Amino acid sequence: MKAEIGITRQSERTVKQVRLDCLRALVRARLCPERSVVTNLDLVDELTETDAEFGSQLWYFEGKGFDEDGTGHNLFGVLEYSIQFGLLELIEDGVFDSAAQRERFLHLYRREPFRPSMRHPAHRWLLVGTMAMGAVAAAVLVARSLFA
Repeated sequence: MKAEIGITRQSERTVKQVRLDCLRALVRARLCPERSVVTNLDLVDELTETDAEFGSQLWYFEGKGFDEDGTGHNLFGVLEYSIQFGLLELIEDGVFDSAAQRERFLHLYRREPFRPSMRHPAHRWLLVGTMAMGAVAAAVLVARSLFA
């Protein structure tokens, strides 16, 4: 398993731990670790440890994964670590089918709220349904006042 590391320099021990955790994430995703290849490792976010609070790191990895049937899949993975007293402790790992799914994890990691978008079909249907129910309720009130 070869991987290129991003611009930020990390200790050899840290990179070795991240590579091992990439293999564990592949196994948890039911991909063959011997045939799968991780081609890119990137440290996306790093919060250094202070005297008052622990630090954290978020790593992305990409590559090609193969399942038990030999079918190849592009993989987009994430590893979240807590830095406690200088040691990396794996908090969360995941392997996703697309980069967009992985970006949703980044929003959760940063605890950013998802902003609703009218581009999403469900939001448009909700708006149309709300407007239709409002129109029906208004029509019922008008009909009751006219025929009462």
